[in-house]
Amino acid sequence: MNAARAAAAYRRQFGSEPALLVRAPGRVNLIGEHTDYNDGFVLPCAIDRDTVVAAGLADDGRLRSVAADFAGEDDDCNMSSGFAAARHGWADYVRGVAAVLCEAGLAPGGARLAIAGNVPLGSGLSSSASLEIAVGSALARLGGSEIDPDRLAQLAQRAENEHVGCQCGIMDQMIAARGIAGHALLIDCRSLVCRAVPLPSDAAVIIAHSGVRHAHAGGEYNDRRRQCEDAARHFGVAALRDLDLTTLERGGAGLDPVVLRRARHVVTENARALAAADALAAGDLPAMGELMAASHLSMRDDFEITVPAVDELVAVMQAAIGPAGGARMTGGGFGGCAVGLVPRDRADAVCNAIAQGYRAPDGSAAEVFVCSATGGVSLA
Repeated sequence: MNAARAAAAYRRQFGSEPALLVRAPGRVNLIGEHTDYNDGFVLPCAIDRDTVVAAGLADDGRLRSVAADFAGEDDDCNMSSGFAAARHGWADYVRGVAAVLCEAGLAPGGARLAIAGNVPLGSGLSSSASLEIAVGSALARLGGSEIDPDRLAQLAQRAENEHVGCQCGIMDQMIAARGIAGHALLIDCRSLVCRAVPLPSDAAVIIAHSGVRHAHAGGEYNDRRRQCEDAARHFGVAALRDLDLTTLERGGAGLDPVVLRRARHVVTENARALAAADALAAGDLPAMGELMAASHLSMRDDFEITVPAVDELVAVMQAAIGPAGGARMTGGGFGGCAVGLVPRDRADAVCNAIAQGYRAPDGSAAEVFVCSATGGVSLA
């Protein structure tokens, strides 16, 4: 569907057929929140919602883009000097990726792009990284390069950090680039070593949108990162990944209480992510559920990134799941989605409970979908 929409938008805008179609998935993080930029551990999986870029070469030295999902909004800039802020927010991601690829010698002299996707915006499912990885892969292919997935992820992260202004970690870009069908990935965000963790065949991943959209380009997200860096400096470590809970508790005197709570979330969340990978690999959904519940409480109380609507949605999901699995907020916070991991034969009951028991602040029902774990970036 997205491939057909992207190709049609390309034909309407540019009057020719695209040279290639590239897709990159969104993602859901099962556990490990705000640990990636602390050199820690995360456990996401790529999902069967994606962004598709239809792409072709241009010989005029310009990058022209059109967004099918924004009523055909378009953007036009010079490939050698036109990467200042754009008129439309989505175009900043496109320009940012193009800028870092140009600096790396991986972009063509000019390109035309048409973009279509179905990753919900502001949902915590990483529509931004999906867009970045699809655009980066498309531009590199047009430029004649087969870019390594790890390098593509690092360049896309740099684009978001330097050109969009969100100081995100590497998780979203890595899972969009390296996802494996049927698996989550335990990612060591320091070494970028990934361990494929099979999802149990009898488990369902349920995503429910709270109806509260978030925006991470600056603001609270960047504040949390600064607080984590303050804590690391206090303890004299490179990153909070290097602390254990005992050291944190013994050495916290003199640290701002809020900063101490932020650090406690990261330290305990790293431990939960590692334990969750083992529980998932063993097919132990009750143990996974306990870890997800503890993660949500830590995000709510120590990291303070949930909102009342998300807390309510998680409570509705957990009540329906019971001890057979778990639910938690997923994504950077301040709105977005909750994720549930449940036995497949309970998926319908959980979806029905959400439909009956939750309403967004504007009174609307939650958007709910049962996801499959898919592969990373590829030709569409």
